[in-house]
Amino acid sequence: MSVTSALFTGVTGLIQNGEAMNVIGNNISNVNTVGFKGARTLFSDMLSQNVGGGSQIGKGVQMQVVQNMFSQGSTQTSENVTDLSIQGNSFFALAPPTATFPIGTQNSAFLSRAGAFQVDNNLTLVNPDGYQVLDTQGNPIKFVNSGTAPTTDFGKIISVDNSGLITYLATDGITQNYYNTSGAVGVPATVANAATVQRLALVTASDPTALTKMGGSLYQASTDAGVPTTAFSLASNKANGVSEKILSNSLEQSNVDMASEFVKMIITQRAYSANSKTITTTDQMTQEVLQLIR
Repeated sequence: MSVTSALFTGVTGLIQNGEAMNVIGNNISNVNTVGFKGARTLFSDMLSQNVGGGSQIGKGVQMQVVQNMFSQGSTQTSENVTDLSIQGNSFFALAPPTATFPIGTQNSAFLSRAGAFQVDNNLTLVNPDGYQVLDTQGNPIKFVNSGTAPTTDFGKIISVDNSGLITYLATDGITQNYYNTSGAVGVPATVANAATVQRLALVTASDPTALTKMGGSLYQASTDAGVPTTAFSLASNKANGVSEKILSNSLEQSNVDMASEFVKMIITQRAYSANSKTITTTDQMTQEVLQLIR
């Protein structure tokens, strides 16, 4: 094994610690992003070279995985009733307005922990990028205002309970109705109706670290994420109100801890400097070899 091999070993350390700094920088840049989940870099050693006598010399370091961390973020209260957060491990289900509805399977929906929603001019509940929030039938949550039925026409959402039950105020300013199904008139807010109407859908992933980031605080299911491949239903996609709750008037903040990220930054910087020292020292050793011919 030549002295110059140490140069390439040091280079692997520079490259991988540089990538780790990118991950840290991305975490810090998203410290105020609603629903953002930070990531960490895990390293592993590269294949070692046998040098005889049962001994091996390592060839450097490689990035094993950039792992998303799905710990619960803190919640911030809001004046907007359609600002929602999830207490639990589930995700909101969304779809672009160009999608074909209903969404066929749960793993076909986009997933998100960012619950900054509002009702747009089409009376559809959407996120800031226009992605439509899905109900427990896989349809967009869409209200109706015919202009002729003041007791059922949609006025404004007044509550979303911890199971995703949506109550809205009719245009008469008095009558309260439950959201029922997409694009249909609501039903009176009674105990009997509460048991049968559709709700805001939540989707689970048995291994959320395997979800694919799509940007815009959205995730997409992968084969390893364990997102159900079955259709949406009230039974399987309703928050149970115990281990999984929807909290209205609140937003989940980023789970990035600034102090921890700065400590990681210092450690990564030191590791980068140490690997650069490996290269410069090996270069000096090579110079010593070259001087032997004088």
